[in-house]
Amino acid sequence: MARIAAVQALYQMDMAGTDLNDVIREFETERFAATEEAAGASETDAQFFADILRGVLRRQRDIDPAVDEQLAVGWRLVRVDSILRAILRAGAFELLERRDVPARVVINEYIEVAHAFFDDEEPKVVNGVLDRLARRLRPKEFEPKPADAADG
Repeated sequence: MARIAAVQALYQMDMAGTDLNDVIREFETERFAATEEAAGASETDAQFFADILRGVLRRQRDIDPAVDEQLAVGWRLVRVDSILRAILRAGAFELLERRDVPARVVINEYIEVAHAFFDDEEPKVVNGVLDRLARRLRPKEFEPKPADAADG
C-alpha cells in the first residue's frame, strides 16, 4: 500500500507541482485514513510512504542520472511516462538507501506496483531497469552463494 501511494503522490507532485508536505498531509489525512480500516493500512505504511517521498526528493539528483544510465539507448527518464517515472524513482531510492530491504524484494515490489497501473511492457521495463541498477548498487546481493557455486 505504501509503495503504490508513494507512486501516486510522486505522480501528483510531478504533474500538478504539489508541495511535498501538502501531498504527505493529503495522503495521511484523506487517503490513508479512508483506507485504514478497509485495507489494513497502518501508521507504519504512512511513515514508509513519507520516507519514500522525502527520500526521492532528497536524492533526485542521484536517482535520475542513475536511472537514465539503465534505460535503453536514446531514452531519458524525462521522456518516460509519468507513472513509470515515479515507479522507477521510488524503486531507485529504495535500492540506494533502504539497505534493510533486499534488492530482489524492492524489484519484485515495484514490478507489482507497475502491474497495478499497466498491462503492457512497463512492468518488464521496471524489472530490467531496477535489476540492472540493483546489480550496480548492491553487487554482493547478486553474488552466488557458496552452495550455489558448488551446484553450478
